[in-house]
Amino acid sequence: MGINHPPAGADAVPSVIPVFPLVSALLLPRGELPLNVFETRYLTMIDDALKADRIIGMIQPRGDAGDDENPILHSVGCAGRITQIAETGDGRYMLTLTGLARFRIVEELVAMTPYRQCVVSYDEFATDFDVHTGESEVDRAGVLRALREFADANRLKIDWKGIEQTPNEALVNALAMMSPFGPDEKQALLEASTLRTRAEVLVAITEIELARGHGPISSLQ
Repeated sequence: MGINHPPAGADAVPSVIPVFPLVSALLLPRGELPLNVFETRYLTMIDDALKADRIIGMIQPRGDAGDDENPILHSVGCAGRITQIAETGDGRYMLTLTGLARFRIVEELVAMTPYRQCVVSYDEFATDFDVHTGESEVDRAGVLRALREFADANRLKIDWKGIEQTPNEALVNALAMMSPFGPDEKQALLEASTLRTRAEVLVAITEIELARGHGPISSLQ
């Protein structure tokens, strides 16, 4: 399920949002991130979001996160809207978050809620609201070559016919989100300034992993 009315710009997205810190979870504009929510504070966050605009911000804790309960956060994350949700019957939510736009944290609020809330700015990521921006600048052949080499090295099955029909934005962002790389690499993909840059970062990281000669790792599905 997609977004019925995608926001036209930053003015249509709240500047105060709840944030969900999660290591290695990468959300990008118009990408779909499945989440299994079970912690009480985040169940409360989802309940509150459903009563309001259904928007939450995905963000990674930093490597020097410190306190496990309230880790230090990266400054850049991505806001998403809940577009699918189901109750499991055992106290969990299974949901899909569809990416809207990246944000930079301006400040964290002293909130009365059990979850964290931040004032955010979308200004430097204004092009995230424009579908297909920068697609013509992507080296699609280079992306596909790296994907094919990675798939061959890790014995992965790829739906090449489906990939051929996928526009560059959806292709690059989906591969970035599903990639099995670490949190630092995921953050680099998130913070890439343009779609072209993200594609270049994705290819570079893939080539580094291939050069290291790692054995089979988590698949791109």
